[in-house]
Amino acid sequence: MSPLAIDAVMVLGAAMTVLRISVPYLLCALGGTFSERGGVVNIALEGTILVGGFGAVAGGHATGSATVALLCGVGAGLLLQGLYGLVVLRFRADQIVCGVAINLLAVGATRFLLKLLYESSSNSPLVAAMPSTAPLVALIVLLVVAAHVVMFHTRFGLRLRACGESPAAAATAGVSVRRVRAAGVLAAGLLGGLAGVWLASLQHQFVDLMSGGRGFIALAAMIFGRWRPLGAVGACLLFGAAEAAQIGLQTAGVGPAPALTQTLPYVLTMVALAGAIGRARPPAALGTPYAEE
Repeated sequence: MSPLAIDAVMVLGAAMTVLRISVPYLLCALGGTFSERGGVVNIALEGTILVGGFGAVAGGHATGSATVALLCGVGAGLLLQGLYGLVVLRFRADQIVCGVAINLLAVGATRFLLKLLYESSSNSPLVAAMPSTAPLVALIVLLVVAAHVVMFHTRFGLRLRACGESPAAAATAGVSVRRVRAAGVLAAGLLGGLAGVWLASLQHQFVDLMSGGRGFIALAAMIFGRWRPLGAVGACLLFGAAEAAQIGLQTAGVGPAPALTQTLPYVLTMVALAGAIGRARPPAALGTPYAEE
């Protein structure tokens, strides 16, 4: 093989690694964009990844069907975000406090079910029947395009953004603010659950706390991308590249001490946020409950 061909293979391999790492960030960032554009702060994405991953593994283990595994993972994400939407939209509870509580619930519930179903507090058995990541990549590309189109070129997207900017004005125009915001939260559940399915499919098992802070980094990417789907995707690829570089440095045994190398993605996240804060304007009514008459 010629040196040029070898270089091309290495570049392709590096790009695939960045893509594989970036997908959970990307999916959660898209979900967070839909939720927060509608005015609902959503830090419950971390827990949504967890339950999505567990749902996929449990479904695949019980039925031997990759399709059922996919549906169970997405369904678990929808269920958790549906609960979150109920308490913050119907009962107008504090969104930050409820988001933290939902994350803690996801951690506790997955640990309990791990012990109950698999007699382990750390991981499930390996599951062969998991969705293949290759077709999921095509689905994710379609989701990115669809998210941009829906957000900026459909009536629903206009209503969602109106509910995030001025819910009173949207209600005056005949829009049900609660329903539109609920749709945004459920979109976060669907996409966050799919992120969990992706992680579980890579490992063919569920591992306790496998989300690893990805939901929070996705929120940082969303802010860095200024609450726009394509901007969030670009930020997620940047964070994915940083994590891939961290893994490459550790594997090669170069760079600073391993403990410092592992902080690279998180340092980049903080730097990105520091640069974005002050320039990125969130939706005007973000985090503000709205009581429909």
